[in-house]
Amino acid sequence: MTTIRDDKLDSKQRPISDASSFEESDLESIGLQIKQEEGHEIKYRTCSWQKTAALLFSEYICLAIMSFPWSFSVLGMVPGVIVTIAVAASVQYTSLILWRFCLEHPEVRDVCDIGKLLFGGSELAYNITAVFFILNNTFIQALHCLVGAKVLNTLSNSAVCTVGFSAISACVCFLISLPRPLSQLSWLGTFSAVTMGLAVLLAIIFSGVQDHPFGYIPGVEPLVTAIPVKGTTYVAGMSAFLNITYTFVGQITLPSFIAEMKNPKDFPKALWAVTIAEIVIFTLCGAIMYHFVGNQYMTAPAFGSLQDPYKKIAFSFAIPTIIFLGALYSSVTGRFIFFRIFKDSKHRHSNTVLGWAVWVGILAATWVLAFIIAEVIPFFSDMLSLMSSLFDGWFGFIFWGMAYLTLYPGASRWAGQWRTAETLLNYGLIVFGFYVLVAGTYTSVKSIVIDYTGQKVFTCVSNGV
Repeated sequence: MTTIRDDKLDSKQRPISDASSFEESDLESIGLQIKQEEGHEIKYRTCSWQKTAALLFSEYICLAIMSFPWSFSVLGMVPGVIVTIAVAASVQYTSLILWRFCLEHPEVRDVCDIGKLLFGGSELAYNITAVFFILNNTFIQALHCLVGAKVLNTLSNSAVCTVGFSAISACVCFLISLPRPLSQLSWLGTFSAVTMGLAVLLAIIFSGVQDHPFGYIPGVEPLVTAIPVKGTTYVAGMSAFLNITYTFVGQITLPSFIAEMKNPKDFPKALWAVTIAEIVIFTLCGAIMYHFVGNQYMTAPAFGSLQDPYKKIAFSFAIPTIIFLGALYSSVTGRFIFFRIFKDSKHRHSNTVLGWAVWVGILAATWVLAFIIAEVIPFFSDMLSLMSSLFDGWFGFIFWGMAYLTLYPGASRWAGQWRTAETLLNYGLIVFGFYVLVAGTYTSVKSIVIDYTGQKVFTCVSNGV
């Protein structure tokens, strides 16, 4: 019969946010990885927690924030605020589980490695996770092609065909994604987070300053309700929930960030800073803009609810985020594929012609695929909902409930009332993840079918707001 060492049993009774119990061998493994990179031209474990925070801010302070006012208009003010805080709390908690798992398995480079470990070292699980990982990131890149065309159409009064603007967006994002270490992107991430914060702030201010929302009908004042209006359908409500969930759920990239930190034990510092900022910004944006715009005049993204020139001024500040965040996800995907091609090769760490040719080719392929997806599903809120339902169930809830059960095996997960309650919570996260997957996909497809009426793919028709 296997015995459990006292120190390991004690570690299972510690809170999920405590890193003090990890074995020295795990930390030594990270140190060894850093030492092995000392003679390489391209080094990967170079991120401080501040640089990691910059990457997190750039990932979460994004254009999807501007879907919150629309979600509030569907759910109502009170449910909108409650859902925002509840989803934020669940993502913070599961992100800490993910971090604990990565510290106990320092060999993990990305979420695909985690998928393999969670399913007993199964290569099939690894490959399926890899497919989902690449599709999730490519859908996000597609969203940035779509919104890139949207902002360019809005600012230029549709000076170029929409499909052309989408291609331009893909090309610019491709160029920004070329640096190989993530640390080289952190400065641009900070800039994009700041400018997106300014875009959100300006949108909130302009929604209160303008006389009426865009499209205002004289005599029909904006309707603001505490709860959903009568007749709100399940499809609409679920779509609104998925929009909020998508903006918060970003755990799929966190293993890649942690794998490039010099000291992964500092990751919670970055995580807490971002989560607090998220709750404040997302809630204020959703509630205040909904208060001034109301149900009838709300659009997604909410820039479309502003009159000219307000919408153009606010929307223009979102350009750095649109470019950078698409580039970030392309870089994470490219890194995953690149590391698999050159697992034990000098091309992985050196500036060779072959290494750079393969890296550029991978990134180009992801942007071509993203461009095609953007033209096939040209609806902002529907794209958010579909991505959330297909991938957030797995990478936002199911995986991390399973990771918790792996961290606390056997009897240790039932050690005391608090541990038992936490274990039940994680079983609930797994069940909820499957609900998001099934119900969310159904409602997203229904919404896309409804919105596709009279629409064409690869169109020149303006998608400006």
